[in-house]
Amino acid sequence: MQPVEIYTSPFCGFCHAAKRLLTQKGVSFAEIDLRKHPARRQEMLGRSGGRHTVPQIFVGDTHVGGCDELYALEQAGKLDPLLAG
Repeated sequence: MQPVEIYTSPFCGFCHAAKRLLTQKGVSFAEIDLRKHPARRQEMLGRSGGRHTVPQIFVGDTHVGGCDELYALEQAGKLDPLLAG
């Protein structure tokens, strides 16, 4: 299984929804809370091509995008193959 990283903030409903989907699928993920680690925001901006909203989700080296993109992959049946690598 590919490693999953998600940049979040504690009061973000979309972050909670994305984490809920991953948890329901049994996917473990590394959460980077930008409120606790504000210095990591620049890292997120660089990895995401300048996207500044949260969540920003990465599966392995692939930038998935945000919550809507994660759910779109799930709907299309493409999330499981991406997670499997």
